[in-house]
Amino acid sequence: MAYVLHRLLQSVVVLFGVTIVVFLIVHLVPGDPIRIGMGTRFDPEVYDALRRASGLDRPPVEQYLTYVGKAATGDLGVSFRSGQPVTHLLTARLPATVSLAAVGILIALLVSFPLGIISAVKNGGAVDSVVRAVSQLGVSLPNFWLGMLLILLFSSTLGWLPPSGYTPITEDPLEWAKRVIMPGITVGVVAGSILTRYVRSSVLETLSMDHVRTANSKGLPARLVLMRHVVRNALVPVITVTGTQIAAILGGVIVVEVVFAWPGLGLLVYDAVRARDYPLLQGAVLLIAVIFLLVNLVVDLLYAKVDPRIQLGGEQ
Repeated sequence: MAYVLHRLLQSVVVLFGVTIVVFLIVHLVPGDPIRIGMGTRFDPEVYDALRRASGLDRPPVEQYLTYVGKAATGDLGVSFRSGQPVTHLLTARLPATVSLAAVGILIALLVSFPLGIISAVKNGGAVDSVVRAVSQLGVSLPNFWLGMLLILLFSSTLGWLPPSGYTPITEDPLEWAKRVIMPGITVGVVAGSILTRYVRSSVLETLSMDHVRTANSKGLPARLVLMRHVVRNALVPVITVTGTQIAAILGGVIVVEVVFAWPGLGLLVYDAVRARDYPLLQGAVLLIAVIFLLVNLVVDLLYAKVDPRIQLGGEQ
């Protein structure tokens, strides 16, 4: 519990730093959000009134302190573009991104673990060469290119799947599955390829350890040695990479969501950047940072669960 509290306090400091960086970046980006929002209907009086109402006429330091003060109470402000509370917009989009990330990481895990283990066991053979080549190809594929290729094949050519859009799983699970499978594969391919390489490397390292050689010398079945003495010990570094991949997926689905018109946080951030919607952009980045920190905390807690030799917050 002390370790968790310590990490949570560290997270507060990190989030404070995130608010500073994001505030500076969004205010340094050229473009006036009020002017962009008014478009061709520009009126100087209305423009000045909107700047006063949004607080943009105040000094930057005062704007930042006001933002941090409200954010600490859960108030992330109001979107310049829609006029809706940022918290409401984020919570409305979060389920779509979480479902996409969950499907992507599930596909990555289902593919990477068997391929990585088989590749390590068949080290140097034809199967190992094929797995390494495929994983290298998967890492090299750009997300947007793979997404468009899937749309071209399964939507435009075969007509099997809808090219875009989102249906909540609570409304129609079958329609949700049809719409999430292509963006899920797009997200999962890169993460799965990276995980496959780490699983293979970790299993190979574990196979050369003394306790595995001892188990083999006792005549234990190869499958039993693999599952009991190799896979579990190989999980610790793999969990680290899996955690970073989950965080990377949550923070990097912008391109995939734009390609598939997936109404999640990524598409929301994309629209916020285009409209210079400062409160919405700051809120979205802050939420992604919170998710990133929570995922890393869960990963650290899993270390001790998988390997009892690891003592969190102390010496091994």
